[in-house]
Amino acid sequence: MRHIAIVGSGPAGYYTAEAALKQWGEDVRVDIFDTLPVPFGLIRSGVAPDHQSIKGVSRRYEATALTDNVRFVGNVMIGRDLTIGELQALYDAVILATGAPNDRKLGIDGEDLPNVFGSASFVGWYNGHPDFAELDPALSHDTAVIIGNGNVALDVARILAKSQAEFAGSDIVSHALSALDASKISRIVILGRRGPHQIAMTPKELGELGHLERACPWVDTADLPDESEDAALDPGQRKSVGHLRSFAAPDQADCKPDQVLVEFDFFASPKAIVGTERIEEIEVERTRLEGGKAIGTGETYRIPAGLVVACIGYQTSKIPDVPFDERNGRFANEEGRISPGLYCVGWARRGPTGTIGTNRPDGFAIIEKVAEDIGEGAGKAGRPGFDALAAERGINYMKFTDWQKIDEAEVANARDGSPREKFVAVEKMIAAASKP
Repeated sequence: MRHIAIVGSGPAGYYTAEAALKQWGEDVRVDIFDTLPVPFGLIRSGVAPDHQSIKGVSRRYEATALTDNVRFVGNVMIGRDLTIGELQALYDAVILATGAPNDRKLGIDGEDLPNVFGSASFVGWYNGHPDFAELDPALSHDTAVIIGNGNVALDVARILAKSQAEFAGSDIVSHALSALDASKISRIVILGRRGPHQIAMTPKELGELGHLERACPWVDTADLPDESEDAALDPGQRKSVGHLRSFAAPDQADCKPDQVLVEFDFFASPKAIVGTERIEEIEVERTRLEGGKAIGTGETYRIPAGLVVACIGYQTSKIPDVPFDERNGRFANEEGRISPGLYCVGWARRGPTGTIGTNRPDGFAIIEKVAEDIGEGAGKAGRPGFDALAAERGINYMKFTDWQKIDEAEVANARDGSPREKFVAVEKMIAAASKP
């Protein structure tokens, strides 16, 4: 019998568990650990609340979770409740699938001012992640600045620009919905260091922005390259740039008074966030492209703003005694191998790149390596060994059946038109799981 521990219950974790079942069938036991009492990681707290179809992938993970060979072990933090070394002593292989939940820093003056957030915390706030539920961003200024040219930047812009009615069917949490309803934001500036041909925004998300009731997306025609240059782009990128060209058609003055101007500011690099008690302005430098890289021109200007959200990427959380690659913000590894018996997968292995589906082949590839390394298994204690340790230490872990009770309670608590009202405090999750 092989005993596998997976740390992290998001897409990478569950795809890896699925791969382990396909590899060994009845000859494996997989325990999936998570710091939170609830599973599914990024699907629950990262995917935009108005993208419910994407969240549907969790049904696939549920099928894996409900097999006898796989067990969810929630409300257990590795590094706090037990060490990596202790986990390795119990399991033949320990696979870190912790994702990349921490924001990359901007590295500029003023980024620690109040009302300056990274996207992990801001998205966590409106998605109800317990670590960020108390964030309470001030939405009282007329201008918000979003830094980044990827889909997360678009998600944040879309959430800030939506009307209350357009949140129907989403699982955005009530505290965020109330704050957005009272928002005074009428202008959103999306800063990108490079140009329209270098964006990482996909056509679907850009198209969505163009169909919102209140949003008035706008691109300065001077920022757009000659249309003939679009032919060199791949089809998806060409379609994305087509959306940007359509946003350049109207003038800013064409936006209606009750609309939110969503302004794409290309060739713009943030240099400093300015303010005393809170953000007041952001200083930006104009850039130009040299060999595909953004080079500062020395020309600067300031944008008065009351909110800044930096959507510039993520990094993995460090775990004591696990080598870390500081430059790339992930665990130090060779194709997923960290050290004998210790592996990583998904964003924890490769950094925050790819889609949710990219994690499936990644999970299957790492299980192939584990199979090469552990053979028939080393007769370790596995699941019973962890249970004995948990009892000794008083670790109150959550099982998948506990999550099902939490899920049932969230669905029952949903406001009209919403699939659920998430619990945003760990204690409330545990209380819901404890009800008969």
